[in-house]
Amino acid sequence: MLNKNLILYLVIFHCLVIGVSNYLVQFPISLWGFDFTIATFTFPFIILATDLTVRLSNAVIARTIIAYAFIPAFFISYYFADFRIAIASVVAYGTGQLLDIFVFSRVRSYLNDDGFRLNTYWYVAPAVSTFFAQIIDTYLFYGVAFYNSLDEFMSNNWISIATNDFIFKLIICYAAFLPIYVIILNSLFQLIKKN
Repeated sequence: MLNKNLILYLVIFHCLVIGVSNYLVQFPISLWGFDFTIATFTFPFIILATDLTVRLSNAVIARTIIAYAFIPAFFISYYFADFRIAIASVVAYGTGQLLDIFVFSRVRSYLNDDGFRLNTYWYVAPAVSTFFAQIIDTYLFYGVAFYNSLDEFMSNNWISIATNDFIFKLIICYAAFLPIYVIILNSLFQLIKKN
């Protein structure tokens, strides 16, 4: 069970990442001929935090963090961006994170993973839940934020930008965050064994 201070820190972390990501999503960039936004590189940190929370505590605690972060995340998003992006953000965040928690928990249960040791299939739950959470979060966010929006470029290109964003997020999550995930877990398990 996570203590209240850690839950508060995770809520603040979620709000911070959402605020920064919603500011950065307003800046489309082109890399290797693909259009996406700078937020592609910041938002996946929430998936990492949520999956570690579910693994080290439980789905109820993770959903509690999502619920506590929901309203402040809206106001932070509204401060950094416009109303439509703020609405899109919290709708996509809530839906994507709750789906991530659900899928992560189901896969772990199916694999008989108790969460307190690394087994042969430690990577399956975060990999599968990340895929489903990111696809829903990404397309829901871009659709609500930019479909028929006043930003002509984003309005005309939101589907291709969302697709590129989704692909880059998966690459980031699988190439960088899965190794970070296992490093953090190994460190935490060593700490738990010492205590």
